[in-house]
Amino acid sequence: MGKYNQIWIAFGTLALLAVSALADDVVVLTEDNFEKEVGQDRGALIEFYAPWCGHCKKLAPEYEKLGSSFKKAKSVLIGKVDCDEHKSLCSKYGVSGYPTIQWFAKGSLEPKKYEGPRSAEALADFVNNEGGTSVKIAAAPSSVVVLTSDNFNEIVLDETKDVLVEFYAPWCGHCKNLAPTYEKVATAFKLEEDVVIANLDADNYRDLAEKYGVSGYPTLKFFPKNNKAGEDYEGGRDLDDFVSFINEKSGTSRDGKGQLTSKAGIVESLDTLVKEFVAAGNDEKKAVLSRIEEEADKLKGSAARHGKIYKKAAKSCMEKGADYAQKEILRLQRMLEKSISPAKADEFTLKKNILSTFV
Repeated sequence: MGKYNQIWIAFGTLALLAVSALADDVVVLTEDNFEKEVGQDRGALIEFYAPWCGHCKKLAPEYEKLGSSFKKAKSVLIGKVDCDEHKSLCSKYGVSGYPTIQWFAKGSLEPKKYEGPRSAEALADFVNNEGGTSVKIAAAPSSVVVLTSDNFNEIVLDETKDVLVEFYAPWCGHCKNLAPTYEKVATAFKLEEDVVIANLDADNYRDLAEKYGVSGYPTLKFFPKNNKAGEDYEGGRDLDDFVSFINEKSGTSRDGKGQLTSKAGIVESLDTLVKEFVAAGNDEKKAVLSRIEEEADKLKGSAARHGKIYKKAAKSCMEKGADYAQKEILRLQRMLEKSISPAKADEFTLKKNILSTFV
């Protein structure tokens, strides 16, 4: 195994440990501490899971939300057991599939299996009923921009923004079904300064709905920078459909979780020059660097930011040697595996992606 493969594996292990450490609103239970925490002076909801289980991964964010909401409830414990690590403990409590969720009443080690929906809200209702609590799941702030007659023109007709608008009615069933997905779309693109995901209550602002030919709900229209008359969105209504559409139309590179993809920051014209730069001898590199700088200086908008990274990377490669890019990529990867803000994660990912073209 090569040196860099070993390094990547080590970093991956550290990343998993970091994630485990951050998930402290859900108590991690083991064979050593299970009976010290469960069956004592508070009720306990326990998830028995396996790290490779797809249903467990899907439940994870909801269960974390539950743990965060009940963190201050002294009469209830929200915990979990890794059944790959603690097989005998899971076997003791009759766990045969994953995830298995069980309730242990105060002072009891006799479990009651939870059979309801696997949303944070449904789990909270169950725990409140069994534990005598009244905790509510805190609603996360919305990333969808709410339009009204007062701000519609200012936001939607801004020629520096690409704007996706959902025209909806509060009573519309299809609109209610779309709402959770639409929120995820807005969250995925909230760091993109040139992209706005918005909605308008067309029942309340009928004049605006009529102006744009809205006759059914939900109607989705895309208002790109160069066409403020609006275009009908006729794509699918899954998260991936919306994300692909915005990426294609706006030139962004996000995934459904809002993270930058490996294509983010890559400029085709500069990428071609970088290949020349890498292949060139030491005497020729300076001339190619000048061409990289000239090309980067032509870029506009967000691409201009990417151009600056290309220029800096090329200069650093010349000054610090051929292995600079690889070393810097590893450093940035270490930073990305720490608990950092989404904005910092974007910054480091862009640098890492562009540096990869120099390797």
